[in-house]
Amino acid sequence: MDSLHLAVENLTSPPVLAFVLGALAVVLRSDLRLPDPIHTWLATYLLLAIGLKGGHALRGVSVGEVIAPAGATVALGIVIPIVVFLVARRVLRVELSDAGSLAAHYGSVSVVTFTAALTFAAAAGFRVEGFMTSLVALLEVPGIVVALLLVSMRREGTDWRGAIHEVLTGRSVLLLVGGLVIGVVASEASFLRVEPFFVELFTGLLVLFLLDMGATAASRLKESRGLRPGVVMLALGAPIVFGTLGVVAGSVVGLSVGGAAVLGTMAASASYIAAPAAVRTALPDADPGIALGAALGVTFPFNLAIGIPLLFVLSRAIGA
Repeated sequence: MDSLHLAVENLTSPPVLAFVLGALAVVLRSDLRLPDPIHTWLATYLLLAIGLKGGHALRGVSVGEVIAPAGATVALGIVIPIVVFLVARRVLRVELSDAGSLAAHYGSVSVVTFTAALTFAAAAGFRVEGFMTSLVALLEVPGIVVALLLVSMRREGTDWRGAIHEVLTGRSVLLLVGGLVIGVVASEASFLRVEPFFVELFTGLLVLFLLDMGATAASRLKESRGLRPGVVMLALGAPIVFGTLGVVAGSVVGLSVGGAAVLGTMAASASYIAAPAAVRTALPDADPGIALGAALGVTFPFNLAIGIPLLFVLSRAIGA
């Protein structure tokens, strides 16, 4: 499949088109939004399903296969927030709390972007290692911790311990890690009984979730007043730079073409679930419109439409 075909395949896929429809609904001032309880249910389903599938795939994986990719993931979780923080402070001249907030959002990972990358990989015929879900859980925490430490080193009174607790006990981490454990422990026969719901229905429910996410992203971008041109450039440049770094790191540690592209997608993404909760606890004076507007209003749609196929093309070129 050539590069153009990959891009067209992604842009015309039901999840991406559903996202566009949701965003268009906001532009047209339509009331096309899912009720909050349904949005929460869908998010819970997706997180648990990802964990279950990843845990089931881990059953046949040796520890030696995971060590190098896990090390690369932790390294990305340390490097990315440091770079974002320094750029935000020294180049964009962003306030300390807002720089820490940006670093936390971009140092962590978007589980929905990761899910879209897996869906794209399956549709395009790329093999992806089953333990990638465990790397998502591993990347959720260090980026946020490093970002908050960078702020706390420069001023007193940052409740970074409370924020770390918020991350570790938050819904996304608990569902991912809990699903991984359940998937590893459950027998083959018992997993087959829930497979129709958690595997076969997954893409269809992802389409519904992205429909609502499209509306949410468009609304957030419309309401954000702190998105200066420099922050928008950061939101567009970060996924390209960090995505490339992730692909290279994945290739170096021996991941498949699909696995390296998915790791690149993880590095290119920005959290808008775990990070906002932690930042709200540790940095209450940070403007949520800046980091969340950049992550959800700019980086997320960029990755969904352009970033994911671009990283798969890059990974295939490196792995050729």
